[in-house]
Amino acid sequence: MLTHFGIGTDDLQKIIREALSKGGDYADLFFEHTLYNTISLRDGEVNRASSTIDFGVGIRVVSGDKTGYAYVENTFLSDLLKAAHTAAEIANIPHTTSPLKIEEKYFDNHYKIQKDWKDISVNEKKQYLEKFNSRIFALDSRVIKSSISLIDNTSRILFFNSEGLLTCDYRPMAIMSVSCTMEQNGVIENGYASRAYRKGYEFLSDELAEILAGEVVSQTSLMFEAIKPKGGEMPVVMGAGGSGILLHEAIGHAFEADFNRKNVSIFSDSLGKKICSDNINVVDDGTIENSRGAINFDDEGIETQKTYIVKNGILESYLHDRISAKHYGIASTGNGRRQSFRHMPMPRMRVTYMESGMNTEQEMISSVKQGIFVDNFSNGQVQIGVGDFTFFVKTGYLIENGKLTYPVKDINIIGNGPQALADITMVGNNLKIDESAWTCGKDGQSMPVGQGLPSVLISKLTVGGE
Repeated sequence: MLTHFGIGTDDLQKIIREALSKGGDYADLFFEHTLYNTISLRDGEVNRASSTIDFGVGIRVVSGDKTGYAYVENTFLSDLLKAAHTAAEIANIPHTTSPLKIEEKYFDNHYKIQKDWKDISVNEKKQYLEKFNSRIFALDSRVIKSSISLIDNTSRILFFNSEGLLTCDYRPMAIMSVSCTMEQNGVIENGYASRAYRKGYEFLSDELAEILAGEVVSQTSLMFEAIKPKGGEMPVVMGAGGSGILLHEAIGHAFEADFNRKNVSIFSDSLGKKICSDNINVVDDGTIENSRGAINFDDEGIETQKTYIVKNGILESYLHDRISAKHYGIASTGNGRRQSFRHMPMPRMRVTYMESGMNTEQEMISSVKQGIFVDNFSNGQVQIGVGDFTFFVKTGYLIENGKLTYPVKDINIIGNGPQALADITMVGNNLKIDESAWTCGKDGQSMPVGQGLPSVLISKLTVGGE
């Protein structure tokens, strides 16, 4: 990677010395070279193919509670030194920095590539999309339109800091998304499905096309039968997998340590306290093989790990970057992430999920006299300070007298994150990590994440319907 970026270890030391020349406590360098490729098909024809290169270096200096940050879109030493000087201006107590003892560090690889995307032609991708498209139309005569998009990107990362840590990574990402439009008796409905992994070209299998085609057609077909139910407060059974958006949006952000350090989160004074049932364990994990949210090390050079946020109902840990970890006097959990070299790292989730419990999904449904079952969400939002959330449910089912009856669509689920967590009365034995293309936005930065959930029964949530 040093050769790839045209930089030497002596150059790294010069840049760090300049970054700390005004009295910073800590500095790091984040080198990135990312190649993005996109190809999309619409109305049976490939209508777009593009490639974009992102290349540059971010330089950060930390001095107490202050952070200076600058970046350049090249690796010329003169420009890197100017950027380091700019970042250094946050402090004003000059001191000298002795040469660093460089420690090269290598971490376990959680995304092994079988075939690199750079070796794949546009024509190979085009043929796959055309075959995929044909399969969608073959599944149901009501399909009148489809749109398919394939995005692949690979990032070369080189990281060096004032502690002497030098490490690198090669991060792949592949996203396949598909939407279809169906018409029945003059009524038009739309559906969407996606998958995303840290994989190479092996991602594009016949099995993937078959699964996604079946998923998007069956989901769209269901909407012709769906009704909008009466609204009100009622029990909600959340299906395994995509319902993990409840953890991510309603609860997960409130566990990020920067919100707690600043006393913004509703959980700021809850560390070590019981916040839900004993049978609930919530995890944030960066080690899941090939997952969209997996990382070998975070964007501050900290090895990824499996972190228990909630264990046996007790708030065990926040999600930390280096700054929050120093504030709390503990080790970072490896959650310092950034969108690119143009951004400073901050505490961000990786793959957030709840571990399996003892109940079956059918037991939950059978226990509900009147409520809804949901498992397909399109988006959500939350107010971190109070934990209030709203989720938009694409499809689900009514529960009447312990049975699933009519499909429902286009409803809102409204509640409070901490209260919803406390109101979980049954946890399923069927944990599923959802593999859709989830992207998390925070403070203007977007990050790839994963989420999952076993089926859970929440005793009461507000359902927005008729």
